[in-house]
Amino acid sequence: MLDVDLADELAELVGQLRGQLLRHHAAGTWAAPGGATARPAVDPEHPTAQADLGTGSGFTGTASIAALDAPVEPIEDTGAVRTPLGRRSLPQVRAELGECTRCKLSGTRKSIVFGVGAEDAPLMFVGEAPGEQEDKRGEPFVGPAGELLDKMIIAMGWSRQSVYINNIICCRPPGNRNPQPDEVAACKPFLEARITAIAPRIIVALGRPAANTLLGTDAPISALRGKFHDRNGIKVMPTFHPAYLLREPDRKRDAWADLKLVMAELARLGIQAPGTPRA
Repeated sequence: MLDVDLADELAELVGQLRGQLLRHHAAGTWAAPGGATARPAVDPEHPTAQADLGTGSGFTGTASIAALDAPVEPIEDTGAVRTPLGRRSLPQVRAELGECTRCKLSGTRKSIVFGVGAEDAPLMFVGEAPGEQEDKRGEPFVGPAGELLDKMIIAMGWSRQSVYINNIICCRPPGNRNPQPDEVAACKPFLEARITAIAPRIIVALGRPAANTLLGTDAPISALRGKFHDRNGIKVMPTFHPAYLLREPDRKRDAWADLKLVMAELARLGIQAPGTPRA
């Protein structure tokens, strides 16, 4: 008799779980935070209601087992893209950023420089901060360093439109000074949200500040470049910032060696550049 009671109880619990999952599925929810949550009301006419409520004043194993065997009702396709909890689309992230006043840079900037490129790009470039030209135009890497970055990307067989380009912070620091820790901290959640939304396979970190922020280290770029680093399953290749390469053109050869490693890894992953890479 005890074994029968335990079997009935197990069936009840499984039926309840199945009903809860169906409700989440119908609501477009694909993940939920941990911890106890309030139990939602149950429609008694729903096919899984008996799995949740039982019959009469108590549960019965028969009702629960029947609920387990009931077919799953199809969910009407509205054509809307469902975004899992914790992951937003780029437009959603931009809307959440708004006309940001989360740090003091909001008082000196002209534009919020969010990012540009493909929303499903397998390759992302992350710099440090917008400069004067970027602040004027509201787009990352459009000054002399941006022109060099475009040439680097084209040489890899990609384009500005097929990769994603952004910075650690979205506002220009006065005088192009280095971003301060509180400014990086205020903007980092939006960088993380962009990375999550795009889910790139490889990130190229341009310069020490970008590499240090992404990898949580204070190592110099010379010690970081030339090899991949893992960041939550995403490969990160630190290399020299294009602005540095304009000042030190002899280091372009080293930067190209880093990018060739990126090209080889993308090829190994089966990701083909849309253009013809330079040898």
